[in-house]
Amino acid sequence: MRRALALALLATSLLGGCGGRGQRVARLPAPGQVPGQAWAADGQAVQITTLKALPPPDGQRAAAPIAASGARVPPQFQYLYGSGEAVALSRQAFHALVAYASYRRAAGDSVILKPGATLAAPQWEPCAGKPRAAVFDADETVLLNVGVEALASNSPDAPFDAAQWTRWERGGARAVAPVPGAVEAFAALRAAGIAVIVNTNRASATAAGTIATLKAAGLGDFTVGTDLFLRDGPSGKDARRQAIAARYCVVAMAGDQLGDFSDLFGAFASSADRRHAADTGAVGDMWGNGWFVLPNPVYGSGLKGGYDEVFPVDKRWVDPGQGAK
Repeated sequence: MRRALALALLATSLLGGCGGRGQRVARLPAPGQVPGQAWAADGQAVQITTLKALPPPDGQRAAAPIAASGARVPPQFQYLYGSGEAVALSRQAFHALVAYASYRRAAGDSVILKPGATLAAPQWEPCAGKPRAAVFDADETVLLNVGVEALASNSPDAPFDAAQWTRWERGGARAVAPVPGAVEAFAALRAAGIAVIVNTNRASATAAGTIATLKAAGLGDFTVGTDLFLRDGPSGKDARRQAIAARYCVVAMAGDQLGDFSDLFGAFASSADRRHAADTGAVGDMWGNGWFVLPNPVYGSGLKGGYDEVFPVDKRWVDPGQGAK
């Protein structure tokens, strides 16, 4: 106990003022003050320049530091990765998707747009007796990227780091979680004879990491080109959707971005026009009737829009009580 206390006091003496760009001069304890240690008899001061922590007692290299717990979490990260509301929305979407897909038979039209169709005048790929399938995006639709987003939450306004994301795709399997409801939904769909297919913009070059990540999240085994479709070029998904529709009657799709349903949503320069397209006509009727959206306030195409688009002039309110005090 005396030895531990003495070492703690020594650590306090050495580390108390280290940090930043400054240097701290600290006086060593008098000879014999710490049992088992030998110090210069004159107690001469030493310059501490790089010491940040005492070495581990076994001489092994200390683990890399992790962001301190208790750090402030931006609200969008709190919502998606920490709230019960996000759990409820996700489970609600998966319950609705399974119920809808289970009653859809391989007849009529699929929920994938034909080439040349428009959002204003949608046309759908025919099923023609093909086996049924449900198609899912991966990130923040069936996978929660908790590990890499924990890093991002420390600098939420920093630009996207593509190199870091590639490293994450390759080696982040241990730090993901399934989106609530996804594991159960995949099991129910497979039990009903509905193929589960993942269509993701994760890169084909990191296929092994993505396969490992899906398995680690409890979502099952996947094979590239069969039930896992990856990006090999531009980020649009329509070409991959067409390849899937050629083999399957797609009865349901799920994603966290509108691009998970059609690349046509990416053509709008105005977020107000994009919002209108999602809320109009036959496309507006698709939500919950073949197309199912999961929440993602952290990143993506939904986080756009200037003040005038988000708050139209005719819907603004002036508080009559302001300035009256």
